[in-house]
Amino acid sequence: MDTYADLIFLGGRVVTVDARFTVASALAVTGGLISAVGSRDDIAPLVGPGTRVIDLRGATLLPGINDSHLHGCAFGMASPPLSLDLGHPAVSSLADVAAAVRQAVGRAPDGQWITGHGWDTGYLDECVTDPSRQPSRHDLDTVSRDHPVVLYSFSGHATWVNSKALELIGIDRYTVAPPGGAIVTDGAGEPTGLLHEGAQALVQNVLPPLGRQERTDAIRSTLATLARLGVTSYTEPGLGPGGDGIMRGALGRQTLDVYHQLLADGELTARVGVLLLPTGMTSTAEEFARTLNALGRTTADPRRLAIHGVKIFADGIVPNKTAWMHEPYVGGGSGCLCVGGGTDTERITEIDAMIRHAHAAGHQIGVHVTGDRAIDTVADAFAAAMAAHPRPDARHYLIHGDFLTPHSMKVLAAHGFGVNMNPTIKWTVADMEEDFVGAQRAAYAWPYRDALDAGVRVASGSDAPVTHPDWRQGIATMMLRESKATGRVSGPEQRIGLAEAVRTYTIDAAWQDFADDWKGSLEPGKVADLCVLDGDLLAADPHDIPEMPVVLTVMDGQVVHDTLRD
Repeated sequence: MDTYADLIFLGGRVVTVDARFTVASALAVTGGLISAVGSRDDIAPLVGPGTRVIDLRGATLLPGINDSHLHGCAFGMASPPLSLDLGHPAVSSLADVAAAVRQAVGRAPDGQWITGHGWDTGYLDECVTDPSRQPSRHDLDTVSRDHPVVLYSFSGHATWVNSKALELIGIDRYTVAPPGGAIVTDGAGEPTGLLHEGAQALVQNVLPPLGRQERTDAIRSTLATLARLGVTSYTEPGLGPGGDGIMRGALGRQTLDVYHQLLADGELTARVGVLLLPTGMTSTAEEFARTLNALGRTTADPRRLAIHGVKIFADGIVPNKTAWMHEPYVGGGSGCLCVGGGTDTERITEIDAMIRHAHAAGHQIGVHVTGDRAIDTVADAFAAAMAAHPRPDARHYLIHGDFLTPHSMKVLAAHGFGVNMNPTIKWTVADMEEDFVGAQRAAYAWPYRDALDAGVRVASGSDAPVTHPDWRQGIATMMLRESKATGRVSGPEQRIGLAEAVRTYTIDAAWQDFADDWKGSLEPGKVADLCVLDGDLLAADPHDIPEMPVVLTVMDGQVVHDTLRD
């Protein structure tokens, strides 16, 4: 035998995710590529003196997981020890948040900013008991009068600060929020300490920006976490000038520079795809085009670090009532597009111009869009851009697409466009959204079944740090549609099967990356990006999937996580 395998896997469930979702029992890896898939007898001749033979003992071998929407630097910055963990179950009340801040103040030098991430009113006891009770600067002032405090919500679309931070930022009752943003005030007109959407920039412009070492440490932390979870690819959905004011610049230009350095140093243990972020949430088409034209698009190794296209913000999110909806929210209001313009017509013109410019320049486009009216607007803009400038295989996609309509699905499918959905966000907010859009619309959110049936290509992502990048919970949620808070089923008619769910994290996520011809399934000739899950995934109760351990992760033929004994 001229060439023996480097790795051999035997005695398990090799879920190939090929066109027929074939399940084999053995797989070989040679030189970073999958060299054979089949039975023990098929693979046996490839065993040589230097081959590592792994007995899976019934475990499941999958393609490496591709989290197709994950803010890598931001996730690292939002995780301990770089930030307070304020997500559920770490905190479950305003009192818990205050206690965490008090402890941080006790450790911090005088005047240092205290930052945290992950609070969610849907899991804070006082806010659940009384929905009118929202986080306030006064909750933080009692434990931190001299240290400015900045706490990001789980969604990244709201920031909670204390009075000291408001003072340093220069926000008072007379401050006007930027377009598309809101400074929440009390009955007397005083700021409560909550800033929504574009108003968060008022905080970001004052916070000291991340240093290069902080960015590097954050990304390294993320890579280590992802290796433990079996994630071998992810999309950084927005890095550029538009992110310089988001989370101390975690989404900014310098973060892309750090990725280039990590690539050069051989430290990228996951493949990273990037969308450029020329502008933020409230820009004009003219500003967007000017900035995009000045950004570079090349990397040294596009299979490790690739710049695929550009990100655009179209609207906000449902819990802030900033997603643009056809029907009003509970209590009134329908949201609007967040781009420049004083009327709906003007804003539609602006978003159309942004999409048309990016498309004509040859970029893939990912648009953050959540409300049904905004989704229809963006889908139509995609189609119009394609008609004006025909271009094969553009692979534009909607980011989130919470309330996809039949119209938008038809447009996306007809033009070969996609949608990137977030099952772990569905799991997190299913019950809470009823307060904003009612039970029927909340149940429909993230309509996986309808989208797949309509022929739309669907990928899944965590949107970390919005949710933890645990694809196992994502798989379970797509199959069960149960909520985190109560376990209630939300929209059972939108359930999908295991094979369909796995595809959204593997081959269809690879499609989004223009890489489905060389990754995303376990077929000879494709890269050896692998994830081993302890136990038989195909026979597992969906409720048990989130607890199935990832015991081995391989990226490009190299083991990056290993708790599996041969």
